[in-house]
Amino acid sequence: MVSADLQAAGARTALVVVDLQNDFLDARGAYARGGDANPSALPLPERVAGVARAVKAAGGMVVASQFTLWPDAQGEPMISPHLRTLRPYLAKGDFAPGSWGQANVDALAGLIDVTVSKVAYSAFFNTQLDWVLRRAGIDTVAVCGIVTNGGVASTARDAHMRDYRTLVLGDGCAAFGEARHQTSLADLRNVAEVIDCAAFVASLA
Repeated sequence: MVSADLQAAGARTALVVVDLQNDFLDARGAYARGGDANPSALPLPERVAGVARAVKAAGGMVVASQFTLWPDAQGEPMISPHLRTLRPYLAKGDFAPGSWGQANVDALAGLIDVTVSKVAYSAFFNTQLDWVLRRAGIDTVAVCGIVTNGGVASTARDAHMRDYRTLVLGDGCAAFGEARHQTSLADLRNVAEVIDCAAFVASLA
């Protein structure tokens, strides 16, 4: 059930879309080339696009994070040791700033108000997201995107720590495996309200 005070909060609400990028989701992207395709995430762009339209119609804000591998002086991507171990196939040009791979998927075209580049799981870490949200008068953050137990979970926890009313759109995010997705959602209920996209959209009406 969506709380009554949420129903009047449309203009103070931001949808934070985590990492729905070509290099993560497109068949030509870095993850697919490396053998890490995520079929459960493929329906997300259209579903999230519908939510984004509803948020904008209610006067709210749509923010997207873009995971970014910044190049060093020689043009090589600066990849953390943790990520290098997990994704050894990442190479020069993947998630590069301004590249096709770094860009958000086409389904979100024209719907994003603000984009932040991030270098770690959370969309708040070392970005201007918190500054933007506060300047815009946002007090409610709805998080969606990929992956549930990574960028979504970290962003939701950071929103909670910053005293935003925090929601996670359960069917608006995905992980590598349904069990991992559901376990993460259960854990996130300690810091956020987990609802589905349709309920969230209805709350904005």
